[in-house]
Amino acid sequence: GAYGLTFPLLLRSDGTKFGKSEDGAIWLSASMLSPYKFYQHFIGIPDADVIVFLKKLTFLSLEEISELEEGMRKPGYVPNSVQRKLAEEVTCFVHGEEGLKEALRATEALAPGSKTHLDWKTIDAIANEVPSFLLSYDEVLNSSLVDLSVKAGLLPTKAAV
Repeated sequence: GAYGLTFPLLLRSDGTKFGKSEDGAIWLSASMLSPYKFYQHFIGIPDADVIVFLKKLTFLSLEEISELEEGMRKPGYVPNSVQRKLAEEVTCFVHGEEGLKEALRATEALAPGSKTHLDWKTIDAIANEVPSFLLSYDEVLNSSLVDLSVKAGLLPTKAAV
């Protein structure tokens, strides 16, 4: 005879499948989805879903998860701190300590105003995850900063300066 093992789909509180359609697939392989992008999927979990996902996707004790849930209701709660805990736990489990460190470095470096320096491995890992624009060497040398900003889509027109 044949035997099988199945698991129910992971659903969001609104009934939609997690990790499909609008979010794109969540791959476990770093070659299919960088640890940074993987981490970001979990950072973006709505408050309504984060506790359920902590229970289903981590090895945290129910007591610790309950404490996190209670903390979300307190006045001094820092938004997304429970999502960060979820993202760290799941990313570390799937990609290991190094994958988590890479995701955290990239997340910090891509934050507005960051002065974080990245190594080439991290830059390479996030290169396809951040907006970019290719220009030839000549285009860069023969253009003003304003022209480059318009070409790259950072400014709608030169008049916007």
